[in-house]
Amino acid sequence: MFKEGIFNKIESKSGVNKDTIMSLANKLQNSNMKDENVLRDLVKEISEITGKEVSKEKEDKIVNTILNDKVPEIDKMI
Repeated sequence: MFKEGIFNKIESKSGVNKDTIMSLANKLQNSNMKDENVLRDLVKEISEITGKEVSKEKEDKIVNTILNDKVPEIDKMI
């Protein structure tokens, strides 16, 4: 029940359904997050899934943040 509530909330805010989220999560788990090309492909895929355009500058910032281990920990974001 709790998990479904989270997925429903994400879907209502993003328009992305549970199956797509789970597929993307599996892809993330099996990806080399230190490979710049993999990261760029993931950014593009998420952009397409959500219908949100990501500028080249923003893509560069996202990729560099991940490559340089500057991603904030989830517990610090909550």
